[in-house]
Amino acid sequence: MDAPPAAEAEPGSPPADAASGAVLHGSFRVTLGFSVPRAAVFRAFAEPSLRARWFRLPGRGATAEHELDFRVGGGETARNVFVSGDVEERLEYRSRFLDIVADERIVLSYEARVNDVRRWISLVTVELADQAPGSALSWTESYAYLVVTGDGAQDVAHLKGGTRLVLNGLSVAVEPDRYRSPRPITEP
Repeated sequence: MDAPPAAEAEPGSPPADAASGAVLHGSFRVTLGFSVPRAAVFRAFAEPSLRARWFRLPGRGATAEHELDFRVGGGETARNVFVSGDVEERLEYRSRFLDIVADERIVLSYEARVNDVRRWISLVTVELADQAPGSALSWTESYAYLVVTGDGAQDVAHLKGGTRLVLNGLSVAVEPDRYRSPRPITEP
């Protein structure tokens, strides 16, 4: 006998393969070195035009939304629709800036939603320091997954990988010449 067709999830309900119950806690750190002063890296977080060059949610540009209010008590909101094959996901990021010390530190909390379901909440500390030949960034993130898929290993790997991709975008935004491919030499 054939199995009955799977019911579609209601908006705001967890995915069908999501585990219920305990919250999955953890933390990780990513460090990067830059050849530019820490003030240049800080500006990439603070200035909306620079921030938009490296911070975005996956999906089409036509559906992307972004707002930044960079001050203690302010926040950031980003939304987009990501399509993979015939699956469409509505993504949303909402943050609140808790502490900002120019050129030194940013502390923020954020929540990530997928299809109107709050999947995880994080506390992030970004620290900037002088380091030859320019500066260093340390991103420390403590997360609480509220909705876990399976045992959560894929969720955590996705979060760590996504953070690294975003920070790679930061590197390109603050040091574009460092990441350009060399031009081929052509002989006359």
